[in-house]
This record gives sequence, C-alpha cells and structure tokens, in this order.
Amino acid sequence: MGFAYITCRDEDEAARIAKALLSKRLIACANLFPVRSLYSWKGRNQDEKEWALLCKTTRNQFKAIERTVKKMHSHKIPCICFWESADAKPFSDWVRKSLEEE
Repeated sequence: MGFAYITCRDEDEAARIAKALLSKRLIACANLFPVRSLYSWKGRNQDEKEWALLCKTTRNQFKAIERTVKKMHSHKIPCICFWESADAKPFSDWVRKSLEEE
C-alpha cells in the first residue's frame, strides 16, 4: 500500500479528480485539504493557495492515476507523487480489496 499525493488549483478541482480516481477504482480513499505552496516557476518565487489530495492506493495503480490526473488537471506540470507506506494489515487489506473489481 502507499499514497499518491497530488496538488490542485482549488477544492473543486481536487474533488473532481478524487471522484474520478474513486470511480475508476484507482484509489480506495482520498483526503482533501488546503495547503500553502511556495515554489519557483519560470525563475520567480510563487506563494499560492492550493488543495492537496492524499490518496490511499497501491503502486500498481500509479501509472493509471498519473494518466487520469494529467488529463483532468489545470497545471501544465501537476505534482503527482507516490510513496510506499508501512501500515496496519487490516487497513492495507481494505485498500487492496477496495481496488479490486466487484
């Protein structure tokens, strides 16, 4: 099990992407929260309000998540990251079961 982390322009975009990933069974669940992002873009420092998605998923789903997000995202280069996690077995079992076809 692991996490996909995705930043979005606003809450609506984050919710729309999360719902699409859920409907495609690419993620088991998503948490949405406001973030303040400081970054450099085209030689200038930026200070922006964004929304972040923290999605519970598996490594096997990451490429499909990346393709889906890129089609829906407003940014030219969206932040789409994945990392493995250590977790309680009942929770990781639920995540894996949630991603299976019914």
